[in-house]
Amino acid sequence: MTRPATGARDVAPDDRAPRGAAEGDEKLTRAQLAASLGAFRREFALQARRGDGGRALQERHADVMDGVVRHLVDAASVHTPKPFVVCALGGYGRRTLCLHSDVDLMILFEEEIGRDEERFVNAVLQPLWDLQLVVGHQIRELSDFEHLESGNTEFLLAALDARPIAGRHGLFDRVRARVAGLIAADRQSAVEALLTLIEARHAQFNGTIYQLEPDIKNAPGGLRDIAALRYLQTLGGEVFEADRLRTAGAIEAAEDFLLIVRGVLHAESGRDANVLTHELQERVADAMGFEGAGARERVEALMGAYFRSARGTARALARSQRTARPHAERQAPTPVGRQFEIAADGIAFTDAAMAADRPSLWIELFRLALTEGCAVSEAALDCIEENVRRYTADDFSATEGDRQALRSLFNPRPGLYARLSEMHDCGLLNRVLPEFEGIHCRVIRDFHHKYTVDEHTLLTTRGLETLWNPSTPGRRRFGMLLEELRMPEGLALALMLHDIGKAGEGDHAPESARLARTALDRLDVPADARHAIEFLVRNHLAMSQVAFRRDLDDPHVVAQFAHLVGTEELLKMLCLMTLVDVEAVSSTTLTPWKEELLWRLYVETYNQLTLGYGDELVPQDPAGLAVVIAGRPGDIAEAELTQFLEGLPRRYLALFGLASIYRHVRLARGIRRDEVHAILENHDDVWELTIVTLDKPGLFSNIAGVLSYFGMDIHRGQAMTTPGGLVLDVFEFSDEQAFLRQNPGATGEITRMLDRVVAGWVDVPGLLRGRLQSVLYRRRHSEPARLHFDNEHSQKYTVLEVVADDAPGLLHRVSRVVWEQGCDLELALIATEGRRAVDVLHLTRAGKKLVESERNTLKHELERVLEASDETR
Repeated sequence: MTRPATGARDVAPDDRAPRGAAEGDEKLTRAQLAASLGAFRREFALQARRGDGGRALQERHADVMDGVVRHLVDAASVHTPKPFVVCALGGYGRRTLCLHSDVDLMILFEEEIGRDEERFVNAVLQPLWDLQLVVGHQIRELSDFEHLESGNTEFLLAALDARPIAGRHGLFDRVRARVAGLIAADRQSAVEALLTLIEARHAQFNGTIYQLEPDIKNAPGGLRDIAALRYLQTLGGEVFEADRLRTAGAIEAAEDFLLIVRGVLHAESGRDANVLTHELQERVADAMGFEGAGARERVEALMGAYFRSARGTARALARSQRTARPHAERQAPTPVGRQFEIAADGIAFTDAAMAADRPSLWIELFRLALTEGCAVSEAALDCIEENVRRYTADDFSATEGDRQALRSLFNPRPGLYARLSEMHDCGLLNRVLPEFEGIHCRVIRDFHHKYTVDEHTLLTTRGLETLWNPSTPGRRRFGMLLEELRMPEGLALALMLHDIGKAGEGDHAPESARLARTALDRLDVPADARHAIEFLVRNHLAMSQVAFRRDLDDPHVVAQFAHLVGTEELLKMLCLMTLVDVEAVSSTTLTPWKEELLWRLYVETYNQLTLGYGDELVPQDPAGLAVVIAGRPGDIAEAELTQFLEGLPRRYLALFGLASIYRHVRLARGIRRDEVHAILENHDDVWELTIVTLDKPGLFSNIAGVLSYFGMDIHRGQAMTTPGGLVLDVFEFSDEQAFLRQNPGATGEITRMLDRVVAGWVDVPGLLRGRLQSVLYRRRHSEPARLHFDNEHSQKYTVLEVVADDAPGLLHRVSRVVWEQGCDLELALIATEGRRAVDVLHLTRAGKKLVESERNTLKHELERVLEASDETR
C-alpha cells in the first residue's frame, strides 16, 4: 500500500458527502459496481487457480478498476469546480493489478484544497472502501510540486509509474515534467538513493534469493527487483541501453512467471499474500502444471523454476547496480598476469575464447578474485556458464597442482561466500564438487530452516569469514579459535560437505560422510585433514545437541563429549562449525543465550581435554582399540601392537590415524637405551618430527632445545610417556630460517644431533646460549607469562598451563626447569596461538601429584627463568 508522502493530505472515510435527490440512483449504481467488480474478481480467482492469472488478466483487472474509478470520479466531480487529475500509482500504475493488490491513487488539484475538494475526495474513496478494497491514497496540490525535493526518492520513483485515469491529463503532464526535471538535475543522487533502498531491502532477506518460503514481491529476485532494475535503466539513460536490450526478454519472462505465481497466492489465500509458503507451494505447482511423480517432485520443479527466474533477475540487477556506480564505466582494465584483467565489474579473462578450453584457468580466476578482493566479471561468469557442461570433476583435479589449487580455494577469508556463490550460480561449483549437485535448490520443509540446503551451506562459509573481523566481543572469542586452527580450509571444506546427504531421505549425517569420502579422494586431501573433515561431517550435529539439549552442569555429559572429540583441534573446529551452522539456519536461530551455551561447552570440554584427559589410557577405549587391531597390517602382530599401546593416553587414538599408529609401532621396534628412532617429514609448509626413545631425565627439554638450535619454530606437539618408560614425542614446526630447505643434508644433521643429545654427549643449554642471545632472536617483551596449576581435574597428574610470548627456546627453558625441580613430564600438549605459546604439561613427582609447596617452588623458579630470558631479549 502506498502511504501518504510528505505534504499529502490523508482523507479518512466519513459521511459528509451530500446525498440529495440522486441518493437512490447512487446506491443502485454502487450496487451495480459491486456486482460487476465482484463477478470479475470471482472469474479472476478461477482463472488464477488454473494458472492463468498472469499479466493479461492483471491488465484486464487494472482496466476494470480504471472503469470503476472513472465512474466514481465522474459522479463526484459535481462537488468541485477546480481542475484535478486522478492517477494510478505502483503496480496499479504499471497495470499489473493482482486480485487483492492495493489500489494506489494520487488525487491532484491544481489549486488549494478546500471543503468542496474534501467532499470530492470522500465521494471517490468512500465507495472504494465500501467495495472492501485496500486503497492507498495521496492527496496533493500542484503547489506541492513547486517545492518537491530531489531527496524524496520514493515518491519520485512512484511518479515514474504514475498513470492518469480521470481528470485533466494536462495537469498530470505538468507534474511529470517537474519530476523529470528534478531527476535530470541530479540523476546520480537519485540513482544512489535507489541503490540504498535496494540494499536495505535485500538485507531484510540476508541478501539471498534462496529462501525456502520466498517473498516473491520483496525478496531478492522478486517483483520489486524487476521494478528497481527498470528504474535504474530509466535513470541511467543511454548507459543502460545495451543492457536493457540484452535483458528485456528474460526480465519480462521472469515477471510473467512471478505474476502467475502471485495470482495463485492471492486466489488461494483470499488476501494480498506474496509469500510462497510451504502450504501453498503444492497448490501453485499444480495450478501452473509442473510435473512430477508426487507432490514433492512437483514442488521441487516449481521451486527450481522460481530460483532460476530469481537468479536471472538478481544477476541482471547486480550488473545494473555495478554499472550505475559513478565512473565505474570509465575504469580502465588492469592486467593481472597474462591471462586475467580487473575491469569495472570484476576480474575477467583477457582471452575468453582461449579460457573456454582451459578449465584450470577458471579455478585460478576465482583464486585471484579472492586474493584481489574483487568480484568475478559478468563476462567471465557467462564464459564459464556456457562451457561448464563440457567438463567433469576429473578435469578440474587431473594433477596435484589442480588438486592443491582446489583445496586452497576453500581457505576462509573475506569474499569466500560471494565467490562460492558465483561459482554456484554459473554451474562451476557443482562440477568441481558433483556431490553438491544433489542439494542444488533442495527444499526441505521444517519449522526452522529458512533457506534451501545449498544456500544454507554457502551461508555457513559467510559466517566463518566474518569471524576474521568479529563485530562483538562475544564473536571475538570465536574469531580467536579460527586464528588458532592448523587447517581452516579443512573446516570450510567440511562445511561445504556437511549437508550433502540431504539429497536423499533419512539420517543425512552418515550419508553426508559417505559422499564426502568420494570428494576427499578426488581432491587427494592429506590424511590428517581428511580425518578431521570426515569427523566433522559425521558429527556436525553433536555439539549443538549437547550444548542446547543436555545438562552442562553434569560432568558426565562433558566427559562423554570430550571423549567424542578427542583433541583440542577437533573441538575448536566443531565449535566453529556448530556456530556458523546454527547461525545459517535463519537470522533469529542463534540467540545470545545459545551462543553462550556453546561457548560454555567449549570451555568445559577444553578443560577436560587439556587438564584431565591424560588419566585415561588406550585400554579404556575398547571400541577404538578394536578398530586399531582389526586394521593392523600383516607385518604387525597383535601382541606387538597391544604392547605398544599399553600405557599411552586414550587421546592418542584420537590424535593419530591408523597409518600413523602403525608407523609408530614400527619405529619403536628394537629401541634400546641411549638410542633414538626418528622420522622427519614435510607436509606442505609444516614439518613433523616423530621420535621414539626410552625415557631419561631432561629428555623432552633437550629435544625441544635441538629444534630451537636449528631455528625451528615449534607450533604444536604431543609428548607421551608410558609407565614402562617408552617415550613418543611428535613435534610440528616451521622451518623459519630455511635450514631444511636450503641444506640437502639437513635432515641427517638433525637426526645425528638427536642421537648425540639422547646419548648424553651434548650440553644443550650451552649449545643454545650463544644462539638465543643473537640480535636475530631479540623481541620486544609485551606481556608477562601466566602460570596456572590445576590439581583437581586430573586424578593422576598436576597440570601446569604456561601461557607466554612465543620465543625461540621457550619450550626448552620451561621443560628444563620442570626437570631440574625433580618433576616428571608424563604428557605435554604444546600449541602456539598467534604470538602466544600455550603449553599444558602433566606432571608428577615421585609418581604423585605435586603438593602445594612443590607447586609454589616450581612456579617461583619458572617465573625467575622466564623473566631473566625476557631481559636478555
